[in-house]
Amino acid sequence: MQLQLLYKKYIRFAIILIVAIASLIVIKDEISFRLDPFAYEEDMYEEDEYGDDLYEDVYCNTTGIELHGELLTYIPSSDLDDDGLPLGDQTASENIIFAIQEAENDIDVKAIILEIDSYGGYPVAGEEVANALKQASKPTVALIREGGASAAYMAATGADVIFASKNSDVGSIAVTASYLEYAKQNQQEGIAYISLSSGKFKDLGDPDRPLTWEERNLWMRDINILHQNFVNTVAENRNLEIVEVEKLADGSTMLGEMALENGLIGHIGGIIEVKEYLKEKIGEEVEICWY
Repeated sequence: MQLQLLYKKYIRFAIILIVAIASLIVIKDEISFRLDPFAYEEDMYEEDEYGDDLYEDVYCNTTGIELHGELLTYIPSSDLDDDGLPLGDQTASENIIFAIQEAENDIDVKAIILEIDSYGGYPVAGEEVANALKQASKPTVALIREGGASAAYMAATGADVIFASKNSDVGSIAVTASYLEYAKQNQQEGIAYISLSSGKFKDLGDPDRPLTWEERNLWMRDINILHQNFVNTVAENRNLEIVEVEKLADGSTMLGEMALENGLIGHIGGIIEVKEYLKEKIGEEVEICWY
């Protein structure tokens, strides 16, 4: 009986001793952490799904902006997904302008790159982007990848310099408003078009009826005005003679080296050459954050 009591006392003493030692270790670690807040620095950082440090500061001295797909002035909410991203291959000029203005206001940003992979869009959208680039006080570069055509090329002309690959499609200086007409097909199917408009040109361009010659002339009047505006914009922004641009303004594209020969771009090259160019402009290595 005495031995059992003595044994129990030893057991209790051992348990108390173990708890006391464990407490001292925890207190020691806590004191160590408070004295050295970076002692467990590795444990404090989180990583995203790619293993990148979420708390790592990213320094950018150049803003990269993408102009991909069809260029519009804005993208309707019906064409956006739940995250606010375009459902189709589209870019809004208002978003590009916002990004340019943000770069202008950021003291750390020293240059702007507009990366273009687009075969065009609408003339006002192209004009808006070109003007925003022209008004920027920081060095601007347009980088044409697979294609920079029509309204997308108009947008590019606002940059200080345009780079393109020797295999890039460049140009397409012209305007189109072509569409499909279904009038004959409707007649064959027994469908009649009933015009109810207060003005004789109000339903101009409706594909369910033929276009009259008067309407065609009216439409071509505006197309020719837009065409001349496009030519003038390219001539002014690229420092070319209007006559020279008019020779190129047949709606066709040309590959990079021919575009260089005709003054539509300034350099052959890709992102590496763009970085080298901007490095000389800003006096330091180029670090791009894409918008």
